[in-house]
Amino acid sequence: MAQQTLRDVLAGHVARQPDRPFLIAPESGRILLYREIDRQWRILARFLAASGLERGDKVALYLHNGYQAALLFLATMVGGYVIAPLNLLSQRSQLAYVLDHCDCKVLFTSREYEKALGEALADVKRRIRVIVIDTDSPALFLDEELPAKQLEPVAPQDPALLMYTSGTTGTPKGALLTHANLVAGGRAVTDWHGLGPEDRCLSSLPIYHINGQVIATVTPFVSGGSLIAPRRFSVSTWWDMVERHEATWINLVPTIIAYLLNAAEPGRKYAFPKVRFGRSASAPLPPEQHRAFEQTFGVSVTECMGMTETSSVAFANPQDPARRKYGSLGLPCGVEARVVNGELQLRGPNIMTGYYKAPELTAKTFDAEGWLLTGDLGHADADGFFYISGRSKELIIKGGENIAPREIDEALLKHPAVLEAAAVGIPDKNYGQDILACVVLKQGASLSEAELRQFCLGELGRYKTPREFRILAELPKGPSGKVQRLKLAGDV
Repeated sequence: MAQQTLRDVLAGHVARQPDRPFLIAPESGRILLYREIDRQWRILARFLAASGLERGDKVALYLHNGYQAALLFLATMVGGYVIAPLNLLSQRSQLAYVLDHCDCKVLFTSREYEKALGEALADVKRRIRVIVIDTDSPALFLDEELPAKQLEPVAPQDPALLMYTSGTTGTPKGALLTHANLVAGGRAVTDWHGLGPEDRCLSSLPIYHINGQVIATVTPFVSGGSLIAPRRFSVSTWWDMVERHEATWINLVPTIIAYLLNAAEPGRKYAFPKVRFGRSASAPLPPEQHRAFEQTFGVSVTECMGMTETSSVAFANPQDPARRKYGSLGLPCGVEARVVNGELQLRGPNIMTGYYKAPELTAKTFDAEGWLLTGDLGHADADGFFYISGRSKELIIKGGENIAPREIDEALLKHPAVLEAAAVGIPDKNYGQDILACVVLKQGASLSEAELRQFCLGELGRYKTPREFRILAELPKGPSGKVQRLKLAGDV
């Protein structure tokens, strides 16, 4: 019988490979084995039941990556409860909204985040039990302190994960994902990349983002492999961790790629023979950076795309470098895909059941045939490869002409002094909208706005050259490293 729930998946690993490591926490050196996950989820389930929670109740997580975060994330879902990871970068008002909206009854955090959490909880009228844990502790709770209880069964359509979108364009939305959704998502990535028990992923993407949850955590869990999970990304220790912990694939986003490239040592010959590939998602990867990374580090990178609403899985380029296309999302991965009136639409087993407590919004997000209306603008070529030009809300409409922000970004990134770039539409009395370009320069580089303008005139022509330029120390980003464009235009 096919494994249809995360509990089924774990039972299979415990039967075949109980002593295989699932997670390696580099800072503490702790290793989480599959048999330990099996022991701990049963303890956690009894603890939550003794705390008055019933099957399907929500448990929140306000932690950085590490041993305890991964254990609580998986053990909650395997136990039949719903995990709701909270964004550590949320402002007080947004965090308070999510805490109230998600209906969590228990929340796990650490001493590091007590102050920020306490401020947000002051704005929440509902009672939430907060449990402060040691993130490096080898165990959650002691068996003898908990009463015996019959463990509740878990079904494929039971909710498992309540994940809130970043809310950069409005109130956060809670995407509700089932066991079947997550298993399908993890299996799609496993099959696409040919992952198995011997594979080991290095990922610093946070557990409070869908990529860090499904690609970095659920996928190795489904494949029976392992995860190397540093608490945060560090450019100075990244390649050392790759070699020391024998990673066979690395989970990336364009921001990480840009910073690793910028820190590359001139003249050094990089070689990582055990790394089969890198996987980049969460934001479009500029082709110039894509090629430069592969040439510099000798690691083939597969560009992919997913969403919170699709369990982080939707498109992926072929694993064979000879077949992929730079700048493309790739081919549909685990889903059906189509473009209707310029909008990407998706349908498949990994797609959410809907937005939590938002039936009207859910109804607007799906059509009558069950297609998810993504809000992403794009097209497909004759070979079936898909491309994205931006979000419908981010599209720049100048004098009636649609301009994709990514086109401006990629032109700016061709300049040797530019590390990161993001374009956004700003009000203009003549055209309706014009273009603002924000750039971050490489360390030690200097560049004037006049020089940027002259460069863009050569790359883009006069009409698409931005009206305004800003040189910033950093771009505003969400937890996955995706640039939050609309914040750039907020003070214009």
